[in-house]
Amino acid sequence: MSTETSEILLEAGTNELEIVEFYIEEIPKNNDDSPSPRTEGAPKTRKSYFGVNVAKVLEIIRMPDVTEMPEVSHVSVLGAFNLRSRIIPLLDLAMWLKKRRVENEPPKVIVTEFNQVTSAFMVSGVTRIHRISWEDVEAPNKYVSALSSDSITGVVKFDDRIVFILDLERIVSELNPEMRLKLDDNVEFNTAERYRALIADDSPLIREMIRDMLGQAGFRVEKTNNGRECWDRLKEIKQSAVDEGRPITDYVQVIVSDIEMPMMDGHHLTRRIKDDPVLRDIPVILFSSLITEKLRYRGEAVGADDQISKPEITYLAQRAAALIETHKKKR
Repeated sequence: MSTETSEILLEAGTNELEIVEFYIEEIPKNNDDSPSPRTEGAPKTRKSYFGVNVAKVLEIIRMPDVTEMPEVSHVSVLGAFNLRSRIIPLLDLAMWLKKRRVENEPPKVIVTEFNQVTSAFMVSGVTRIHRISWEDVEAPNKYVSALSSDSITGVVKFDDRIVFILDLERIVSELNPEMRLKLDDNVEFNTAERYRALIADDSPLIREMIRDMLGQAGFRVEKTNNGRECWDRLKEIKQSAVDEGRPITDYVQVIVSDIEMPMMDGHHLTRRIKDDPVLRDIPVILFSSLITEKLRYRGEAVGADDQISKPEITYLAQRAAALIETHKKKR
């Protein structure tokens, strides 16, 4: 029996998210496999808890019949299965995370969709869905990021455990290089105009790629690490505009924001910008793996001027420039 999770009940722009909490039961790395008399021959196990945004989850199912795939790129790829006429690759998440999973109960499979691709991940079990604020999601520190090979995007602390939000996009792109964001060097840009762009993304790699792409097109780019930092910077820019009696678009002509970010997400950032009588004149582009036909309405609800899925990074500068010119004509 499957568990459907496609019905998103959250109102857009509230800075809330829902995460599916799941776990991997494992033998700790510092625990050898030799049985202890006190444990009656069974090695000690523990559960590590993780989370994924509900918006990326299609459904949660029992372990399906899996067919091996030839020449897979990583040992963690178990094969593929047929789900309502869709052939979906299945990844053993424990193996990817280099954990020694133990099977004390039948595993569960989380079927996801993001970046216009459907994938599935085998885990030990699923606990529940949490509704939390992005303010409760902490960015991982450099030590945690290094230990997890930069596969953790957020940390949520509950009373009795810590839940790590996994960067499933990074995992999938590592397994399939064709899915990685790439800049198309053959695209030509009109660099006569020197537009100013402010970007918000919690991924250092994505921030640099956006800067490079917009830089090729002649943009002057300022980077922020999340929606909260971007909002604080916009308030500073707004104050300068008011003090100097100049339009806000003299300082920044476009904002490019991710959606999933610690502290403040892109939907909430967009709503704040569009509710502000001064900042609302700046066009906002949401650039995220969550831009799908099913979820596009959420960006529209908060007033985003454009929405671009992350695989389409080549078109970001072109659409940003076109949006700026359209707004110029309206003023």
